[in-house]
Amino acid sequence: MRIGELAKRAGTTTRALRFYESQGLLQAQRTANGYREYDEHDLRLVAEIQSLQSIGLSLEDTRPFVACLRAGHESGDSCPDSREIYRRKLAEVDACLDRLHAVRAFLVDRIEAFDPCRVDEPKEFKCS
Repeated sequence: MRIGELAKRAGTTTRALRFYESQGLLQAQRTANGYREYDEHDLRLVAEIQSLQSIGLSLEDTRPFVACLRAGHESGDSCPDSREIYRRKLAEVDACLDRLHAVRAFLVDRIEAFDPCRVDEPKEFKCS
């Protein structure tokens, strides 16, 4: 399939696909007249990239997953390097949650210091 069809089937743009190619994540075959040709495996790679980016992974973070699929694995997360990316991202999310809990605790303390209302979990304010 040509780049336009891949873009349509993947729900993305030809510009994004060209960018993925420039970053080494996609490798199009070239026809005699220079057109890019892709196959179903390329569609799977693009879907993997999009899925991973939708959960907050950077384009660079998708590399191990793409490499895992290219190596013939059924899933992009079945390789050790991919699982390491998941572990690192989980640590980032946990750190972010810790910061948010600290901010929330600070805000609850400040509200309770000057407001006769008490703050109940998770978002409700109740007055006595």
